Amino acid sequence: MIPILDVVLPVFAIILAGYAAGRMGWLGEASSDALNRFVYYCALPALFFGSLARIEPARIFDPAFLAAYTGGQLAVFVAAFASARLLFKNSPAEASLFAMGGIFANSGYMGVPLALVAFGADGIPPTIVATVFMSMIFIALVTILIETDPRRRAGGARVVRDAARAVFQSPLVMSALVGMLWSLAGVGLPKPVATFFDLLGAAAGPCALFAIGLFLVGKPIRQDLGEVGAMVAIKLAVHPLVTWALAFHVFAVETTWATVAVVMAALPAGANCFVVAQRYGVYVQRASSGILLSTALSVVTVSILFSLWIAN
Repeated sequence: MIPILDVVLPVFAIILAGYAAGRMGWLGEASSDALNRFVYYCALPALFFGSLARIEPARIFDPAFLAAYTGGQLAVFVAAFASARLLFKNSPAEASLFAMGGIFANSGYMGVPLALVAFGADGIPPTIVATVFMSMIFIALVTILIETDPRRRAGGARVVRDAARAVFQSPLVMSALVGMLWSLAGVGLPKPVATFFDLLGAAAGPCALFAIGLFLVGKPIRQDLGEVGAMVAIKLAVHPLVTWALAFHVFAVETTWATVAVVMAALPAGANCFVVAQRYGVYVQRASSGILLSTALSVVTVSILFSLWIAN
């Protein structure tokens, strides 16, 4: 229980610190936007490239692990997207962010230290691979769904072209692709360069979480609580259950990597949901509330998972 609290509570506290700073008038709405731009264009790309460039190519492209983890995410994403459209009457752009909140884990910021505590150095490679592929695939997918939403733009070939351009202009997608190519080339990173990416990438998590707190100032968190609650239930219960079934009973995933996959799936919604939502001005408040509520509840759910299964 204590190792989980050591990871989860500081993350939640950073959100509260951002909220307190905004509430006391130290920082305003412009600060939240500036922090998100820094995270989106600078810190997260540094984290993605610096991590992928130093992982062995064979570990990056482990087919069983990728099939179990990303396959589970895709299955839950499709179901969540359909639910948001049918039950909550969301637009395609809104439904895509609802579904993203249901599968996009806080694996980069919370998962890495948790894996290190629970599994030691052996838990870090699958955590990084899960984080990067999740980010690359689903940020691209959500970008396409938002860009092609007919309520936002006119249909036709121009929409498809604009969506493709948006994906390949995304610093998050491109930094991951370049990192994979760098790893495949086997060039390696000089130590000063690696340190640069480590330092810049380390700023992504705190800044994104702090920005969430800033944005929540003056916002009614209870608004659309039923919809937000459904998103959180998908993230904390449905997603890890589907991943467990695939990792342990469908695909031949090595035990440590399979266990890490389930832990990553059980984590609360990641701050990137808020980053993408604010980037497009869609679903921002509900994405923020989902991150906040799932993070608070994960203190209990992830602790139970760890104490009843993984720690044994």
